[in-house]
Amino acid sequence: MNITLSPDRRPLGKSDLMVSPMAWGMWRFAGSDVAAAQARVEAALAAWINFVDTADIYGPDNDEPFGASEVLLGKVFAGSPGLRDKIVLASKGGIRMGVPYDSSPAYLRAAVEASLTRLGVERLDLWQIHRPDMLAHPGETAATLDALVAEGKIAAVGVSNHTPGQTGALAKYLKAGVLTTQPEFSPLATAPLFDGTLDRAMKHGVAVLAWSPLGQGRLGDGDPRPGRMQAGDARTAATKAALKVQGDKYGVGIAAAAYAWIMAHPAGIIPIVGTQNLGRIAESADAYKVEWSRAEWYGVLVASLGENLP
Repeated sequence: MNITLSPDRRPLGKSDLMVSPMAWGMWRFAGSDVAAAQARVEAALAAWINFVDTADIYGPDNDEPFGASEVLLGKVFAGSPGLRDKIVLASKGGIRMGVPYDSSPAYLRAAVEASLTRLGVERLDLWQIHRPDMLAHPGETAATLDALVAEGKIAAVGVSNHTPGQTGALAKYLKAGVLTTQPEFSPLATAPLFDGTLDRAMKHGVAVLAWSPLGQGRLGDGDPRPGRMQAGDARTAATKAALKVQGDKYGVGIAAAAYAWIMAHPAGIIPIVGTQNLGRIAESADAYKVEWSRAEWYGVLVASLGENLP
């Protein structure tokens, strides 16, 4: 029996938040053209994506100030207020320029409140600790986040780039519960399959969001960005070839096949589509056309690992 996919919305983890099986990420959401920015948001909605993932640190990588991506989205909301109600809005914080990680109670509170101000909203549907602060006790972190939930500033809490152990330590103290975990996961970044991340998520009903689902652009349909793929990268070439075979079978591109491969996992992984190109945002919906037999899915994994499974 083949594994089939559906664009139908489903609860995010154990919450009442109804989200699309794919999310749209705003790492490269930049510029000063608010109309163009709004067109990108609307393109995501047209592709059945209602789940938007941003972060306060998104900006400097685009040669813009800290918080620039949130500011731009806030301008979109201000110009078209109805859009906010169509979106499940997630942001992240805890990365502090020059520190680099800070989950101290004062900083977490300041980060959440600053994001609310930049976005021009009263509440975030989901707020995730972007990277773990090894100098923060999970009990203190949890107390701060529980207070922010009680105040109505965030509806739910998640983590990003946390190990299963770090996630479990926070969950022990967090009354609100850890709703989501966001690891890097793609056909080229398969560690969550083996390090307990996905197993823990399924055990505890935690939703999984996959950042960089196209392997930092190496699994896109065009040529990779400079520096993303070195000449002679046989592993990447083999993985792309396996995905292309599957994509060709269903008349879709390599990117759509990669998204579909991620979503086929029983953890219900939500790939975060990062493209800012209107056409490629639209093409992300092609992922729902792809079906997988077990042999086909494992074939992609074997191509990525470069060796047969035991």
